[in-house]
Amino acid sequence: MEYQVIKAEGESRSFPDGSEFMSNASESSEIVVLIGSNAGDALGALSDQESKRAILVELGTECLALHTGESRGREGSNILGFARFRLGNDAPSDLVELVCQPNSSEEAIDSAIQLFKEAGLEVSVCRDFAGRIIDRLVRPYYNEALRRLDEGLATADDLDLTLKLGLGYPEGPIELLERSGLADHHDVTKPLFEVYGERAYAPARRAIVAKQRTQK
Repeated sequence: MEYQVIKAEGESRSFPDGSEFMSNASESSEIVVLIGSNAGDALGALSDQESKRAILVELGTECLALHTGESRGREGSNILGFARFRLGNDAPSDLVELVCQPNSSEEAIDSAIQLFKEAGLEVSVCRDFAGRIIDRLVRPYYNEALRRLDEGLATADDLDLTLKLGLGYPEGPIELLERSGLADHHDVTKPLFEVYGERAYAPARRAIVAKQRTQK
C-alpha cells in the first residue's frame, strides 16, 4: 500500500529517522502520515485534506481533537490519530494505537489498519482519550510501585522480584522505569493528571525528582 510521510518538527517517537517505514514512503499518496512531535501543527498546512483517503497524525499524550476540534460528539472525518507505544528510551514497540472519533471514516480506519499491518505492526483501535489505552492502564501501576518504594513497603529488589514471580512479568516496575527513564514517566503522567485529575496519574515523587535533575 502506498503512503506519503510528512515529517513535522520534532522527533518522531513512532518512526525515528532511518526507519524502514520512512524509507518505503512514496512522494505522494491518498494516504498521508504526519509524524514528529509537532505533527498536529502540520495538519493545517496540508492542502486538499478532503481528497485524501486517510490522514494519520502522530500523537503524544494529547487527544486528536486538539488538532481537529470537537462539536457535540459528532466529530470525525478522514483524519485519524496514532501512536506507536514506546516506553521511555526503549525502541518503539510493534503496537500502534489507532485513534478514531465518533464519525471517523470507516474507509480511513480500514486503510490505516491495513497500512500498519503491512508494515509488520499490530493495531489496536481506540476512542479519542488522552493517553489512549496502554498509558491509561500502566501508568497508575508504575506510580503505585514508586509510592510503595517510598513508603518502605519493600526494597526495590523485592518489589521487582515479587511482581516478576507473582505476575510473570519479565521486568519489575522499578527496574523497568529506571532503565527506560523516570523523567520520561513524569512527562507522560503529568499531562494525564492535568486532563483527568485522578491521583493515580499524578507523577510519583521519584519521577518528579528525576525530571528536576534533567533541568539542572
